[in-house]
Amino acid sequence: MSIFDTAPAKTGDTFVRHNPNYLKMFYGTDQVTPFWVADMDLPIADPIKEALKYVAERGQFAYEFNSEGIFAAISGWFARRHDLVLNPKNFVPFPGVLTAISLLIRELSDKGDGVLIQVPAYHQFGKIISSAGREIIKSSLINDDGHYRMDFADLEAKLTPENVRLMLLCNPHNPVGRVWTAKELAQVVAIAERHGVTIISDEIHADILYGDHKFTSLSSLDNQRHVAVLGSPAKTFGMQSISNGYIYTENEGILKRMKHVEDAMYLGHGNAFTTFATIAAYEKGDAWVDELLTYLQGTVDWIGAFLANDLPSVKMSPVEGTYQVWLDCTDTGLEGEALKAKLGEAGFGATPGTWFDDTATQFIRINIAAPRSDIQDSLRRFNDVLDRVEVYGD
Repeated sequence: MSIFDTAPAKTGDTFVRHNPNYLKMFYGTDQVTPFWVADMDLPIADPIKEALKYVAERGQFAYEFNSEGIFAAISGWFARRHDLVLNPKNFVPFPGVLTAISLLIRELSDKGDGVLIQVPAYHQFGKIISSAGREIIKSSLINDDGHYRMDFADLEAKLTPENVRLMLLCNPHNPVGRVWTAKELAQVVAIAERHGVTIISDEIHADILYGDHKFTSLSSLDNQRHVAVLGSPAKTFGMQSISNGYIYTENEGILKRMKHVEDAMYLGHGNAFTTFATIAAYEKGDAWVDELLTYLQGTVDWIGAFLANDLPSVKMSPVEGTYQVWLDCTDTGLEGEALKAKLGEAGFGATPGTWFDDTATQFIRINIAAPRSDIQDSLRRFNDVLDRVEVYGD
């Protein structure tokens, strides 16, 4: 039995993932097993719990800063896990990844400028761009029988106009699960360089990899224009409510500007819980992450087998990275509100594909960072609902 087979108790807690008001709003009922929020429904690593316990029990919360320790721990992690050499002096902390992206957009572009995203895309990207007064430019990924790839011709065309200043890259990609290869990334960088476009690379899912897929950071490529690493321990270690975000760039101009923003707005103070938990995660969390990846791979394997044998009308895109699984429900004949209604009927809290792309009306995303039995039960209930649709035509 794995430590991940049982979710922590939720009684009395106010987790967004389990909030009954949200569940009723999205699915018409709160009797739903939720897989919609991209956080973990799993116990965190013991070193993180011990670090938090230490901070709480010492009974003192005076000013305390240890950014050097945090950046050294992050650099050591990336060296061990990804053979990536990062300069600890080239990090800038922010309260969260979305905050960092928002500020980067405001610092590196002007109102009315275009910011490109590759759809289907993490739905908050669009909100961040539009709320900054920038134009959302969409480049659709090419879907080859469930396997997604970049449309480089479309990227070239969309990045050509002078007002398109930035591109948000997601690697590994949420929601389709691609881990972009070094060759693909080099081609993206070449296109961006030709048109004077700066890439902001969201690499928050970097540690969640399957099989022989290897994460390639933008910072490992020979470039100076781009914000090469943008991430946090949130996804890897289930620390969404206590983690900071961190950007990394070897562009001295961008580094100087973002350090000025951090200092001017007092965004780098953080707190002791964040500091101690982050250092503990990156210095002592290897074994826990290894066990997590083994568990998630087992879940991916089970879903693949179940769909092939019991639910062939639903197809899964190959999962190379992230704990998000992208499912194509086209062959069920359901889409949009009808599909969402059946999810509610089954108590299956998957995320509608339209959150990520307006045209993805027949797709859903599920977050598999949960006990496998919960996912198994939900998919079986969904299968039962779809069987009733076939039999009764409702």
